[in-house]
Amino acid sequence: MKRLVLLLFLGLAGCSTGLFAPQGDESVTVGAPMSAMAPPPDATTEEAFDTTTVEERLAAASAAPETGAERLGTTVASLGSPTAPGFWLETPLVDTLREGRVEAENGKTANLELRPIDGPSTAGSRISLPALRVLEVGLTGLHNLTVFAK
Repeated sequence: MKRLVLLLFLGLAGCSTGLFAPQGDESVTVGAPMSAMAPPPDATTEEAFDTTTVEERLAAASAAPETGAERLGTTVASLGSPTAPGFWLETPLVDTLREGRVEAENGKTANLELRPIDGPSTAGSRISLPALRVLEVGLTGLHNLTVFAK
């Protein structure tokens, strides 16, 4: 019994130090580093939920068409989790995490992280609140986006 308790204790201690944690940092983002702060628990406005800095918003908005960027297709996107910080698009158009850019029908573009989700390529996507703000398309509704991989 003492050995079982000792093994359990060592196992829990290993988890806290990362001994049994998956290799690689699951929170690593591609592209420019983000503040990636979660919004405060009492957030009720889009400003409170958007924890990105002015500099990060400017960097995301400075998405110019790049030579060699791969056009992945179009998707219909809605607001994803407003508590997930940063600039990202969860989409079935990619099968691995990669850096990308989206363009809205109004011509506005945003640099962001393309995150894979299950589903056919015709399925919808979810986009972050900060990315929707940069695209100036509103937080509600469905938005047609053209998706590019860098």
